[in-house]
Amino acid sequence: MSTELYDALLYLEKEKGIERNLIIEAIEAALVSAYKRNFNQAQNVRVDLNLESGTMRVFARKEVVDEVFDSRLEISEAQAREINPSYEIGDIVELEVTPKDFGRIAAQTAKQVVTQRVREAERGIIYSEFIDREEDIMTGIVQRQDSRFIYVSLGKIEALLPLAEQMPNESYKPHDRIKVYITKVERTTKGPQIFVSRTHPGLLKRLFEIEVPEIFDGTVEIRSVSREAGDRSKISVYAENPEVDPVGACVGPKGNRVQAIVNELKGEKIDIVKWSEDPVVFVANALSPSKVVDVQVDEEAKATTVVVPDYQLSLAIGKRGQNARLAAKLTGWKIDIKSETDAREAGIYPRENVVSAIEDEEAYDFSSEEIE
Repeated sequence: MSTELYDALLYLEKEKGIERNLIIEAIEAALVSAYKRNFNQAQNVRVDLNLESGTMRVFARKEVVDEVFDSRLEISEAQAREINPSYEIGDIVELEVTPKDFGRIAAQTAKQVVTQRVREAERGIIYSEFIDREEDIMTGIVQRQDSRFIYVSLGKIEALLPLAEQMPNESYKPHDRIKVYITKVERTTKGPQIFVSRTHPGLLKRLFEIEVPEIFDGTVEIRSVSREAGDRSKISVYAENPEVDPVGACVGPKGNRVQAIVNELKGEKIDIVKWSEDPVVFVANALSPSKVVDVQVDEEAKATTVVVPDYQLSLAIGKRGQNARLAAKLTGWKIDIKSETDAREAGIYPRENVVSAIEDEEAYDFSSEEIE
């Protein structure tokens, strides 16, 4: 084996992260294949590569038997003992059979097989690297697009951004830098295949983890996320320490933390609400920015009836029911919204001897136009 090949092994180990022993095994397997194919040999053979001397030798492996039926695979006990008197029946004898003109033919075949094995090893390394990054966020560069996907470079591999996972308020051009959420990593015959999303609720969660140190270190916890990508999202947050304001931490000084996320999502509005284990409080908070005067809970049906001031009814429901729909996803409770007038006519409001648990908190509703 030449010094050039040895240098190549060192390069692949350093630059590609492929272990030298793995490549040596691939080369040996390739040379065995080349020997059998080009010299019409079906016998068991082994190739030995010596890195120190730079030599390559081919050995035929034959079993010691009483009676030889196939001379390519077997050797008689008498012949074996001529080589070494200690051989017995059942032992394996190795005989060097390196052809004189093996070099050129072997090199051509070996190159093809080694290239394939190296490619497989690289794919395995990439798969191992990205399988650990499922449900994580990465920054990629838009390469190109077709009718089904946008292809986003993540460095070592191109990820697929399906049409359904693209934000409706965004247009993508080559060389654009975008943050994507890795939804799935698959191992295929063509190598690893990575699917990413710009609409997944997990993207919003990871963006808050990046921008809000209190979330990253666990002081503030994201309890739930509901999202209609490109339009509006809601996120509920909680802090075990009563002295920590979880909503204020996510907003940041002058709203700069949430503003960075709004900018990344191209103006998507974000409601940040305080989580509570009390469904009355949580549902009321989730319907921000509207005010809520009463929440009635049906535990068995996992449903709530919410009473809001008459002038807040349309705000509570939202455009095309969006605010109520997102609040229901955020809390996990069904929400039926009634105005005070309708609730009074139905005889369900006001309720006697009931102390409201609803917190009178400021609603945080952000968009790129609202924060300066």
